[in-house]
Amino acid sequence: MNKSPSLYIGLMSGTSLDGIDAVLAKIEASGETCLMDSCSLPFSPELRKALLDLQTPGPNELHREKQAANALAVAYADAVKQLLTQAKLSAADISAIGAHGQTIRHQADLAHHLAYTHQTLNPALLTELTGIDVIADFRSRDLAAGGHGAPLVPAFHAQQFASDNNIAVLNLGGIANLTLLTKDSEVRGFDCGPGNMLMDAWIAEQQGHAFDENGTWASQGKVNQVLLSSMMTDSFFAKAPPKSTGRDDFHLEWLQKQIGLDNINAEDVQATLLQLTVDSALQALECYAPQTQILVICGGGARNTALLNLLKTRAEVLFKNSLEIVTSDALGIDPQLVEGLAFAWLAWAHKEKRPANLPAVTGARGPRILGACYPA
Repeated sequence: MNKSPSLYIGLMSGTSLDGIDAVLAKIEASGETCLMDSCSLPFSPELRKALLDLQTPGPNELHREKQAANALAVAYADAVKQLLTQAKLSAADISAIGAHGQTIRHQADLAHHLAYTHQTLNPALLTELTGIDVIADFRSRDLAAGGHGAPLVPAFHAQQFASDNNIAVLNLGGIANLTLLTKDSEVRGFDCGPGNMLMDAWIAEQQGHAFDENGTWASQGKVNQVLLSSMMTDSFFAKAPPKSTGRDDFHLEWLQKQIGLDNINAEDVQATLLQLTVDSALQALECYAPQTQILVICGGGARNTALLNLLKTRAEVLFKNSLEIVTSDALGIDPQLVEGLAFAWLAWAHKEKRPANLPAVTGARGPRILGACYPA
């Protein structure tokens, strides 16, 4: 007898530290996922600063991290409450919440048994505040099995976007990652470099803005080829997959070191960072999936007009007009909500005792059931 679909909530706050996306998903017994409702809440300035400060070592870290974990659980609970109110549902209607937490360290390349990743969140408090089962800590089991614990979204991309075409999905969050869905091979995926993170950090440092809306500031500058070449020599870009990265590797201090003593106009740096995001993604795609027919863009970067235009222009050259580029809107999902849906699906997979990592993506020794459950 076929099981009826279940309702799950996915909560995502990404590397860009811009806020919380909460999605309500209806998930069929097959895993097919349908977006039912959503809401987005910005972080308070205090919470954003606390989480940003934790990205680098500092005094009294343990206390500050625990306080931020509690504050994030409260903010997540507020997002859940708003979503349930919008959808006219109660806690009893929801099977579980999939909560990503906020990554503050990701050291997947350390020697065996020394590698770790940490997403701050108090999932027990989130359960108490919502009265709903919470599934969290999705990355650590894959890491324990020798994987990178990232990226996790390719399994969901394969569930939702696979077709008879050779498709790649480029998620442009703080970090950019690629999922490769080719007709004749297993699913592959990996982090390919910085997405919005460095651009956000630079405009915040130079102008006090959280992000460069539509890439307007970047469009006012010119690419500095010397700086671009220097950044592209970073060892991460030369690594073969599986690989993952984050703020541990790409951050404002890294950028300032790349700039050095050169007197480069601030807007030219921003234009060069935009080019870095595009070039690193497309070069990775050309290297590992040159037969790609359709590139689906999701994540917050899908709303950056200058970024999308540059992607299309560069792809015309690299792929000789053979690559169609669309946002996930074309497939019925708001680009900003794809990752939230992925974590709702990951919660479903945990409940169904279904392995949700892809060893070919993360490098783990085998399939594993991801996450830890905090029952209501």
